[in-house]
Amino acid sequence: MSHSEIGLIGLGTMGSALALNIAEKGFDIVVFNRTTSITHAFAKSAGVLADRISPTDSLADFVAAIKVPRIVILMVPAGDPVDEQIAALAELIGPDDLIIDAGNGNFHDTNRRMRSIMSPFLGIGVSGGEEGARNGPAIMGGGPNAHWERAAHILTAISAKFGDIACADWMGEEGAGHFVKAAHNGIEYADMQLIAESYGLMRDGLGMDAAQIADVFLEWNKGPLKSYLVEISGKVASVVDEATNAPLLDVIVDAAGQKGTGRWTAIEAQHLAAPIPVIEAAVVARNLSARRDERAEMEKLFGTGPKAINPDDLPLAVMEQAMICGKILCYDQGFRMIRAASDQFDWNLQSPAIARVWREGCIIRSAMLDDMASAFTEDPQRSLMAAPFFSAQIAKTHDALRKVVATAAMHGIAVPAHAAALAYFDAMRTARGTANMIQGQRDFFGLHGFARLDDGTTGNHGPWAN
Repeated sequence: MSHSEIGLIGLGTMGSALALNIAEKGFDIVVFNRTTSITHAFAKSAGVLADRISPTDSLADFVAAIKVPRIVILMVPAGDPVDEQIAALAELIGPDDLIIDAGNGNFHDTNRRMRSIMSPFLGIGVSGGEEGARNGPAIMGGGPNAHWERAAHILTAISAKFGDIACADWMGEEGAGHFVKAAHNGIEYADMQLIAESYGLMRDGLGMDAAQIADVFLEWNKGPLKSYLVEISGKVASVVDEATNAPLLDVIVDAAGQKGTGRWTAIEAQHLAAPIPVIEAAVVARNLSARRDERAEMEKLFGTGPKAINPDDLPLAVMEQAMICGKILCYDQGFRMIRAASDQFDWNLQSPAIARVWREGCIIRSAMLDDMASAFTEDPQRSLMAAPFFSAQIAKTHDALRKVVATAAMHGIAVPAHAAALAYFDAMRTARGTANMIQGQRDFFGLHGFARLDDGTTGNHGPWAN
């Protein structure tokens, strides 16, 4: 007899954690993994939750064990594996059975699947890593709202909670959920890069050791920068490596990995003509980090990079203020990009709801996001830069951001995310920019025409057109 309300395919790290979360919240769940031994090992390790978990050895047994109409969550690698799994399920499930892709899918793939799959389909972004999947992630749903409502009682139950508010919500049609998750990950890249640059300034500029840096991050985590990423940065910096008795950070290779979602965000921003320079700088920094051998050669060629900074020239309080400013500007870019996508794809994405979902469970969760949710609730279309609370914060901190960027530049320390944030701020607050020169150049070599300031006419040409 089919008794389980939901099934899950894919018992990797995230899938296993999510399945346990579902069972712990009181839902009977059927699980299946292509490697049968993994399925049974998972079920045996479930402890007190084992009674709610039904392991199956075949896809047919898996489908048969779920109540009709079925809900099936896919936790398999993005791309072709998702399509292959959907194709295999299509031969076994009914027309009302709901398939949910909960992996890190590209929203273009999700859009395509929405249009081609005969069964009901959702694409949901799940953020929070293994810990979030097990204890409560942030969940961003995309697809028809009616399909979201079918699974919402489970998805909200397993999600993180901000007070008593579930950090799970329907974002919009088609691939909206996966797009919002990609934007989240792009912001995550930038957040991490801003922290890493502050670490570099303390280590290479101020000569601080890892333990001292840990104390700074943990202190910053008590103020406006309170967030999961600042908190764990302090914890990472405080760990001593057992093998060498040196700080663990000092033995970690300085080449950052990536799964591609930050890169997707940067690519989509270009398609949307949505400037996200802090996020793009973070993606570039990760790519550069992989070039370790080449960087070592360049150091030999041009001399050692960082020069010592007099602590009086760059107080830690100034660095904290700079990070506050950079973070606000980064989020401003991220939310502007989300609004651009909403307009482009007719998704009606709601900035207040997105900020509320991100307040807990996800990697970028922070105290600041609650203030952002409030700012967007007051005016969903207003940028964070223009919101009174955040404009006041920027006014107080942008000089610190300038100080950090200038000091870093004079001492040979790369701070691309900080610098991108400052350039964005300066560009956005300059009413009369320099693109008139670009328009003149374009007209000179291509007769592209230009608009005039004095009379507003367009399609004008310079004398070189004669």
